Amino acid sequence: MYREPEAPEYQQFRQTVRAFAERECLPYHAQWEADGIVPREVWKKAGAAGILATAAPEKFGGGGQDDFRFNAIVNEELTKARVHGPGFIVHNDLVQPYLLKYCTPEQQQRWLPGFCSGETISAIAMSEPGGGSDLQAIATTAIADGDDYLVNGSKTFITNGINADLVIVVVKTDPDAGAAGTSLLVLERGMPGFERGRSLDKIGLKAQDTAELFFRDVRVPKANLLGEQNQGFAYLMQALPQERLAIAVVAVAAMERALQDTIAYCKQRKAFGRSIGSFQHNRFVLAELDTEITIARTFIDRCIELLAQDKLTIPDAAKAKWWTTELQKKVIDACVQLHGGYGLMSEYDAAQDYLNARFQTIYGGTTEIMKEIVGRALDL
Repeated sequence: MYREPEAPEYQQFRQTVRAFAERECLPYHAQWEADGIVPREVWKKAGAAGILATAAPEKFGGGGQDDFRFNAIVNEELTKARVHGPGFIVHNDLVQPYLLKYCTPEQQQRWLPGFCSGETISAIAMSEPGGGSDLQAIATTAIADGDDYLVNGSKTFITNGINADLVIVVVKTDPDAGAAGTSLLVLERGMPGFERGRSLDKIGLKAQDTAELFFRDVRVPKANLLGEQNQGFAYLMQALPQERLAIAVVAVAAMERALQDTIAYCKQRKAFGRSIGSFQHNRFVLAELDTEITIARTFIDRCIELLAQDKLTIPDAAKAKWWTTELQKKVIDACVQLHGGYGLMSEYDAAQDYLNARFQTIYGGTTEIMKEIVGRALDL
């Protein structure tokens, strides 16, 4: 389907990201997968290339472009290059909005220069071993003690958990107040009692470091509180639409690349003396996938426009997240089937796409949670 050409500034930025992926990531990604982590130097190179913190003020080294479309381009180009290791999506789409909206001038002066340059790698710690998607059930506590908070608890499934220097941690500052007692604290590398567990061994996204975090009487200055105390849950609800749309952007880009490669494979793979793409059944399968991906792309493009206008609602972001990621699973599964036995071989992209797609319906809020959000909005 026809899409309006991108404005020149987006086209130029897309070329920058694409060149970065080809030059700085693709030659080394297999080693990162084996190591289970991306070297910190890559983050510094991304900062120098202007790929990080595009919305942050220029005085701190950011791009000065408060426009989600730049974030979307980063996510699309890295996904289409199958560069899944660098957790830039967490840095740009999850952490950056909090730092720009809720940091005091003093906090921004402390944290943003390194955040923009890639010297400071960031993460956000929401999920807990017993909590999962239920943010109201957070058990990690931050109890006021003079000019500090004493933080105790643990988090799990934290992307960038090993590399992170700056972690926004969701805590309970009033454990008896439920969601109304939630706050956001910034913990920094080196704070006594802030420990990292093992790098988690996942079925896919192997190069993306994911860790457990532990807090044992971590003394955190009150100067590291983001925004106001006990307003954390409201802040999370305001920021989650961008996170969920970012995941949906990845889903659509992954489907588009997988379909492109599968069509090429179906053209050259022969069976019974002809290309497998020439069989009616396979043509119909590919036609269905192409149609569904086109619908997904059209919807996501509209969501991107709405987010840029600050009009994307929480239910619509939830729709985008659950529908595109479930569709991604369906599309990738069909692509594996069309590859036959080769689709099961680890060295084939189709097999890796299959493993990586499985994460999409879980992190950022499970499909079930997304449907619950949409269902509540129906006022049943």
